[in-house]
Amino acid sequence: MPFGSDGSGEEPVPGISANMRIVLLDVTFRREAAPVSQIPLDTPESIPAAFARAWNARDPDALASLFDEDADFVNVVGLWWRDREAIRRAHAYGLTRIFHDSTLRVGAVTVKRMSDDIAVVHARMHLDGQAPIAGIAHPGTRHTIFAFVVHRTAAGWRCASAQNTDVVPGAESNVIDGAGRLVAVDYRSGDPTRRD
Repeated sequence: MPFGSDGSGEEPVPGISANMRIVLLDVTFRREAAPVSQIPLDTPESIPAAFARAWNARDPDALASLFDEDADFVNVVGLWWRDREAIRRAHAYGLTRIFHDSTLRVGAVTVKRMSDDIAVVHARMHLDGQAPIAGIAHPGTRHTIFAFVVHRTAAGWRCASAQNTDVVPGAESNVIDGAGRLVAVDYRSGDPTRRD
């Protein structure tokens, strides 16, 4: 075998179990890319790329088509949509009002097979171009980690559940302050409100 002690032909990655595979992608799909329907969903790791392509095409129908009829989706602020139509409506709103000039890029993707037909896919995502709000004229790049629970269907891989989490540099947790606001904090510094 060329490399990979498990016979996969893939070089082992320290700290990654044999049933987990890392796929490094830097994928940016823009509006002129091929239609979302042309993305083959023949592997679990195809889901994040298809999601990004639908996002960048501003196509909530294509995005929702990646999900089961009774799928769940939890966004970065904990809004929980409990079926495909709710996921479609929420993204139709977001892609029109909040993210109409955004670009979503896929970074590193990991796949952990739970069985031949079920997998957990984690993907780093990078979002530029969010709409200005509350005196923030040029929102910076957001980095998130998506978790997709996917399964094989007759039509290819589909998503049963997804959750998107913002990556907050320099923070370990969140607290609710005296005004009821959620504040990202770092306890390592000894001052939980300081994040350096």
